[in-house]
Amino acid sequence: MKTVGVLVNVQKPRAAEVLARLDVLTREAGLKLICDDSASRFIDTAETMSTEAMLDRMDVLMALGGDGSMLKAVRVLDGRDKPVIGVNIGSLGFLTSVAEHDLEGAVSCLASDDYRTSERSLISCQARCDGTAGETYRALNDVVIRSDSPRVIALELLVDGELVCTYVCDGMIISTPTGSTGHNLSANGPILHPEARVLLVTLLCPHTLSSRPLVLTDQSVIAVKVVNFSGAISFTVDGQVGEPLGQDAILELSMSDQRVKFIHLPDYSYFRVLRHKLGWRGSSV
Repeated sequence: MKTVGVLVNVQKPRAAEVLARLDVLTREAGLKLICDDSASRFIDTAETMSTEAMLDRMDVLMALGGDGSMLKAVRVLDGRDKPVIGVNIGSLGFLTSVAEHDLEGAVSCLASDDYRTSERSLISCQARCDGTAGETYRALNDVVIRSDSPRVIALELLVDGELVCTYVCDGMIISTPTGSTGHNLSANGPILHPEARVLLVTLLCPHTLSSRPLVLTDQSVIAVKVVNFSGAISFTVDGQVGEPLGQDAILELSMSDQRVKFIHLPDYSYFRVLRHKLGWRGSSV
């Protein structure tokens, strides 16, 4: 790793301080730090440029912030084969595997190529209405369909062209294993190992106790048809972008051919993250 591009959530109170520290550490380690224009007001020693130019020139992308910053980093990469490392200056941080106090160690590991990588799946999705296909999106965490009103909606789920069920519910989450600790977890969905090759479908407040999350193969082609709703309904991708859906609209989803590489420090443990973030204590013996 020679050139480090950085995306920073400028709304974080400590963003300027962490960015300035990163600038010093990268220069001391012999790395080149480049930033996009949004960070230019925080740092005057690193080279700044447009986001597109930075993405093309860098060897690795560092996201400073929280999980939202990591989701944005993957979205702006737009399929580029560049690894991502997240530094948590937020509150939760399931995706940002480096704590702020480990920043020096992270820079040292990048300079010496002493790190691990984890390949993560992406969901590809596209809305189709009256035979017209909309924009194609890629999700690292999840795609969520839900009503913008308090009334229930009816969604028809098909897998590989076969009807699974028509659900009356508040919405539906289609998530990657990485996203299983996101919105899916809050809806009582299962936690999946982030490198598993599966897709997960979880309902939001289904109006039957028999409905349960579905774990599907990564070869599955999913279609969700809007059967009935009152008011507005839409889908969101990683909670950041999306579109409204109309009556009889169909959302088509599958595992993307593209994947994204996360960089972790050598001592990173996914299960330690779960224990820490979810407050697991186990049982005494």
